[in-house]
Amino acid sequence: MSLNRRLRPNPPSQRSDSDDLGILNERILFLVFRSMKWDIQALCSTASVNHKLRAIVKRLLWRELCAHSAPRMIASLENASPSGRISGGWHTLAKLMFFCCGCEPTRNFKVSRPTPGHFVKSSRFSKTSGQSFLTKRCRGDLLYVSDPCEHQMGEKEDDLGIYRGVFKGFDKSKTRAYLIGRRVKLEERLRCPYCGAPEWSMTTAGLVPKSAARRLGSRHGALEYFVCVNGHMHGSCWLVPLSSDDNEDDEMDGSDDSDFDDNDGGVRRIGYDDRTATNGSMCSMGEEVVVDGPAK
Repeated sequence: MSLNRRLRPNPPSQRSDSDDLGILNERILFLVFRSMKWDIQALCSTASVNHKLRAIVKRLLWRELCAHSAPRMIASLENASPSGRISGGWHTLAKLMFFCCGCEPTRNFKVSRPTPGHFVKSSRFSKTSGQSFLTKRCRGDLLYVSDPCEHQMGEKEDDLGIYRGVFKGFDKSKTRAYLIGRRVKLEERLRCPYCGAPEWSMTTAGLVPKSAARRLGSRHGALEYFVCVNGHMHGSCWLVPLSSDDNEDDEMDGSDDSDFDDNDGGVRRIGYDDRTATNGSMCSMGEEVVVDGPAK
């Protein structure tokens, strides 16, 4: 859908002393935020002013923010739906792209203290990374996953990694079909931190491949992630310290999971069309690269 079709003409003001001064003009708002490089915190502040601005931001500007930040990923996600709609809405996807949801202890993943959510300065989502989170029975699905956001937990604990992602066309995915076909129960007390929908624990479902730990820089069994009914994914892991000895490295690389090419040492190379960054800029190699996103 073109921008001109999404922009709605504003009706003539019925008031002689228009107090809007163009602030409710959708084209003006679009140009203002484009000049601001779609600062998400400014968008949040604008949406909180009143219900009219909130409606404009929800219907138009969140989508433009997402498309500006990750054009390839957004084009792919839109292609999964004939209407171009995104499960959970554009505001939900924008939150997922720029907000680390934090970590609370669960029955399968214990932490000494909760970690609060926060805006992130930059993010990179990769469909190659997403393949590492899919078991062989679910291959064919397309999942974009971010690099883990690292949190220091204390001298006696490994760093905590918090990551997030989104499925393309989750309603038709093999992952969803497996979860429903096996009648995996939704979590009773947990909800998606991005859209508020019920979610499944992939650990409980037995859908956590060893390649996920390798991709994150963690250990098998030291991570957990969830997928909600709208296809949003989030999870946590314990990150292996960079000073780990060779035995730990051998343990990670020696997995019997055959998801990777042995010549790559257990790590798949990121190709031309694999990376999606939050600003959509391109390097000379053709890969999308990360630069600073919204300010903290």
